[in-house]
Amino acid sequence: MQNLVSFAGIFILMVIAWVFSKDRRVINWRVVIWGCVLQLGFALFIFRVPAGTKVFMVINESLVKVMDIANQGAKFIFGKLAYDTPESLGFIPAFQVFPVVIFFASLMEILYFIGFMPWLIRIFAKVFTKLMKISGAESLCTSSNIFVGIESATTIRPYLERMTRSELCTILTAGMATIASSVLVLYISILREHFPTIAGHLVSASFLSAPAAIVMSKLLYPETESPETLGMDVRPYYERPSSIIEASINGAMAGLKLVAGIFALLIAFLGLIALIDAMLGGIGVKINSLTGLGIDWSLKGLLGYVFYPFALIIGVPLSDALHIAKIIGERTIVTEYISYIDLSKLLAQGVLKDPRSAFLATYALCGFAHIASMAIFVGGIAALVPKRTADLSAVGPRALFAATLACLMTAAVAGTFYSGSSILLGTK
Repeated sequence: MQNLVSFAGIFILMVIAWVFSKDRRVINWRVVIWGCVLQLGFALFIFRVPAGTKVFMVINESLVKVMDIANQGAKFIFGKLAYDTPESLGFIPAFQVFPVVIFFASLMEILYFIGFMPWLIRIFAKVFTKLMKISGAESLCTSSNIFVGIESATTIRPYLERMTRSELCTILTAGMATIASSVLVLYISILREHFPTIAGHLVSASFLSAPAAIVMSKLLYPETESPETLGMDVRPYYERPSSIIEASINGAMAGLKLVAGIFALLIAFLGLIALIDAMLGGIGVKINSLTGLGIDWSLKGLLGYVFYPFALIIGVPLSDALHIAKIIGERTIVTEYISYIDLSKLLAQGVLKDPRSAFLATYALCGFAHIASMAIFVGGIAALVPKRTADLSAVGPRALFAATLACLMTAAVAGTFYSGSSILLGTK
């Protein structure tokens, strides 16, 4: 029954996007239909076809092994601080997790240099362009976002200045609805103790979210112009380093900047959220005492009430819906990293009564769909094409809404094929 709820949730979420569409009369339904087909087909292969399950497990085990190897550099630099053992100081993300981000950023740059990533990205781009009949530029950028973050915009740099507003909305949505491989390791580190197969799920979530992003973007901001690269096969724009050594260095430096940015966001946002909660708490105590209500007046609690219906729509069991709604809601403010930490706490404390809840939350949270990310993507792309700053700023909020719906749609698709006895769960 819950799987049927998730299946129905796919269409309810699309109806919500349709209701808020900028122009419902010109929606390209081919995009919507093929986007759903691609998601359901991929989920069916991964969750119900034996060969797909084997592929899933290979990806999961490979990522975990690479992560363990990648931490060797951190152990050399930081010594015992890089070990999570009784003899060390315990779990410290700055020394045990974030250094791996730098390694993966360097690894991805090397994969770009040798031509593997451009080849893989073009495969997905061709599928999206041919089946959905969207522009080659937005297909390429969306495909790139499956593997990388804000830097995906550079793959279509020659076309950015002439892209339509609908195309700009799509590339912003795709950026916020997916996650970069460099930060994927953060979430794996947080959850793999309680959810051993988390690596495979996060990878599959990023694949599922790409077509979901296109669907939600084209529902909320349909194409009314004529894209320059409509139906075309576009090659990735890439400024190739002179050698593989330079590529690895460039990747490492980019990873270092990414880690510094994450540090800054976490320090600033967590402090601001604590300040807001302190103010709301004081007001809430008085209101609750006067009205007799038991409302949670923290920012996380209030957002939980807003996202509660969405948690039910994607198929979260009623017993856990409010808990999951709170962590999905807080993602829009404090980033998915904090939400995954809170999900890990719920698992560690045994708060969630149904394994399905953590499964769906993993997919719903897998994206940069939050305010800070919107600012980063709008600002980052505007830096490449300053003339489009006004357009990017205008479509940014709608893209954030589309990305949020896309992440929820991904969870609903995964929930449609959920199996409590599946080896893909691997929960402890």
